[in-house]
Amino acid sequence: MINQKLEEWLEQIGCEGELEPVAADASFRKYYRLKSTMHSGIVMDASAQKESVMPFIDIEHRLYEAGVRVAKINTFNLEEGFIFMEDLGNTHLADVINDDIELYYGKAIESLIKMQNVETEGLPAYDEEFLRFEMDLMKEWYLEKHLGLTLDETQEKILSAALETITAEVLTQPQGVFVHRDYHSRNLMFGCTDDLVVIDFQDAHVGAVTYDLVSLLRDVYVELNPRDVERLALHFRDMKGLDVDDETFMRWFDFMGLQRHIKILGIFARLAIRDGKEGYIKNIPLTMKYILDVGAKYPELKGLIDLLKSV
Repeated sequence: MINQKLEEWLEQIGCEGELEPVAADASFRKYYRLKSTMHSGIVMDASAQKESVMPFIDIEHRLYEAGVRVAKINTFNLEEGFIFMEDLGNTHLADVINDDIELYYGKAIESLIKMQNVETEGLPAYDEEFLRFEMDLMKEWYLEKHLGLTLDETQEKILSAALETITAEVLTQPQGVFVHRDYHSRNLMFGCTDDLVVIDFQDAHVGAVTYDLVSLLRDVYVELNPRDVERLALHFRDMKGLDVDDETFMRWFDFMGLQRHIKILGIFARLAIRDGKEGYIKNIPLTMKYILDVGAKYPELKGLIDLLKSV
């Protein structure tokens, strides 16, 4: 059901017309395509998460100032939680990946490097506490609530030690860059001029240099060939001008991916259990595959991998 206050607001600003629902994201926000003889665009109804509107506008401006292509905001209503913005169409990176990996991922990496120059003042940090908080979602929502498991004392120690190792490794790489947090194939679109457009950026943080790169290349919705993943990861390193050898950079990349994917197991389970969005469960197998395949490369994580394989 369309929010009546949203329809009233659109009428007040002279943009009334037919509202057609479009695909939603993992939040409580809703999106509609406005169709009328005078106006067209995308309407965001964030009335259930009004606090997300100001960060969205703030980050959109920061990205624009850094030369990152984003959807133009036409107008907004902070009190009610509404935004009326540019319509980018329906083509996501996920829809064109198989057409030309070099072209599209090249554009995504160029955009990512621009994005890492975005002003970060006032944004929350991916510090040790937050990294651990995110990974702890896996135990609560995936192991305990989704699988119905209770870890014994030995298993608890194994899990805790592994998460401490992953956190410490993530913090060894360069920090302090703008982090989108969900820079993947469903949040990158192609506008009418075939330029890559970044969306869903309002939860940005400051963190590690490989976070958004691993989100892009070890995407939980699309699996790339591992050889392409490594080649593109090292291409990013070279374009970024990082003075680090292949082995060290891929270790940074791997451990960042482990942190992200462990978190995502918890997020997907929580979306299904708490929010009724059961469709995310189908993405758990690929997420788990990343964890097991990458974790198996590092002897210090053997306990974690054995534990996850046993559940």
